[in-house]
Amino acid sequence: MKKEIEPIISEVGRIILGKDREILLVLTCLLAKGHLLIEDIPGVGKTTLAQTLAVTLGLNFSRVQCTSDLLPADIIGISIFDSKEQAFRFHPGPLFDRMVLVDELNRATPRTQSALLEAMEERQVSVDGVTHRLPEPFFVIATQNQRYHVGTFPLPESQLDRFLMRIQLGYPDYNSERELLTGEARLDMVRRLKPVMQIAKLKELQEQVPKIHVSAAILDYVQNIIAASRSNPQQYLGLSPRGGISLLRAAQAWALCEDREMVLPEDIQQVAGSVLEHRLNPEGSKVRQSGCQATEQLIKSIPLLT
Repeated sequence: MKKEIEPIISEVGRIILGKDREILLVLTCLLAKGHLLIEDIPGVGKTTLAQTLAVTLGLNFSRVQCTSDLLPADIIGISIFDSKEQAFRFHPGPLFDRMVLVDELNRATPRTQSALLEAMEERQVSVDGVTHRLPEPFFVIATQNQRYHVGTFPLPESQLDRFLMRIQLGYPDYNSERELLTGEARLDMVRRLKPVMQIAKLKELQEQVPKIHVSAAILDYVQNIIAASRSNPQQYLGLSPRGGISLLRAAQAWALCEDREMVLPEDIQQVAGSVLEHRLNPEGSKVRQSGCQATEQLIKSIPLLT
């Protein structure tokens, strides 16, 4: 599948410089039908990444800027009475686009945060007793300010668990930053981008992910990781069954991107940090370094089975 994936990484990489691994993680998350949380400081390209990926994949895109007065109806939609039809008519909100950027999610109140739960997990919303299906594919990229920033509400563990992955973009390297300083504005470049993949092909790739073979030895490896997380005193929480399923599905998507038909232990290791850390150490930024180290140590402590 590299011939399908590499053009996407190349096209997005022209805008988001020096972040090929992060771009591949985002694609892995999308192919696994998960959702992505990006926690980082302002100005490192989080919004630009989402916009670039949407254009490259031909997905309609909406952006929700979270504030403390944002209401659930502002993102889900609202029913308005139609005097001609003498009935209420539902007007969909931005959540009904295929790719939704929820910017600064933890500036929204817990009530608004919770409005995303049904949509992210069940890919549907309920308004006035009527269920409305969301489009396929449906991909939420949420950004989160670090917890010590003013005006933030911490994301509860149940909300964090809806995100397949949490990543950071980080600062660009020296050469990439020089190009950013001297080159064309990224937004102008995004406007000229053309899709390199059709939606039908993207859905086909998503359907192939669960078909990637997982051997009994890999299943043992994943279950040993799950068991170790639950007995490790360094972890705030143990890994839930849903967390274990997420780890396996992400590894299958990574293997697909690497053009393989079976999952290897290296696939588990490549995605483990992004899948596990926000589940095992949800506190986030203030313990990010120690949390990362604890997750790495957990993975290293599990012997590979043959």
